[in-house]
Amino acid sequence: MARQGVLITGGSTGIGRALVRRFALGGHRVWFTYRSNREAAEALADELAGTRAFEFDQGDWESHRRLHDQLPGPVDILINNAAVGSQTVRRYVTGSTEQCDAAFLQVNSVGPLWLARAVLPGMLERGHGKIVNVASVGGGVATFPDFHIADGMSKAALVYLTKHLAAELAHEPVDVFAVCPGAVQTPMLQASLLDGLDGAELDDLFRRLPGRRLISPDEVAELIWWLCRDEASLLHGAVLDASLGLGVHPGLLTGGAMGHASSTTARSVA
Repeated sequence: MARQGVLITGGSTGIGRALVRRFALGGHRVWFTYRSNREAAEALADELAGTRAFEFDQGDWESHRRLHDQLPGPVDILINNAAVGSQTVRRYVTGSTEQCDAAFLQVNSVGPLWLARAVLPGMLERGHGKIVNVASVGGGVATFPDFHIADGMSKAALVYLTKHLAAELAHEPVDVFAVCPGAVQTPMLQASLLDGLDGAELDDLFRRLPGRRLISPDEVAELIWWLCRDEASLLHGAVLDASLGLGVHPGLLTGGAMGHASSTTARSVA
């Protein structure tokens, strides 16, 4: 894979952090965003040569404009990883349930649309590009009725965005994919689900999860790394269930009392 410019949103923790490491160690120029965790973002950028961190408020139009003005080069690979979950949405809004509903859609769906729209013309002009949307098994693949309805709606919208762009670009040299992780060991999963469970409930959760384990961020990052290779063009438009099988058997998780957590939203905007 030739050295390329890679933009990764939500890169300071979780899957995003693993993606920054994978692409930087793979020899690419990596630019990643964070919203509030400046210390972690700057430490990661200092550690990995060829990376830069940018403060970014996804879904806010002025922040989008500033980000694209600041980027030091063309984006060849866009990875829409940043998102909010049932707990982290409160970093955006502290008001009503209706305001939280709107934030889910604005951050998780509209923000990736704006990012893709901004980088696509350059990709088409240069004759190559990859867009990977990191959605979730909840909403993107299966229905988890105990979880936040607006969260699932936003992931379904992100999958639709993937399919729509892939259809528009069927004869163009830009590939688009969606990856739908399951229960990944991230700070967002910790806040959205694990922190609310006692020891016995945690044991029960692990017994019911596919493979009886959480997915590691590195596993998801490795899958996305492969999707950005030329060989993956055969999968243009694919929506990949990266949940260890939870997407085909959601009852493994919904069979217990999980409350209203968004446990399958396994990413971070920190």
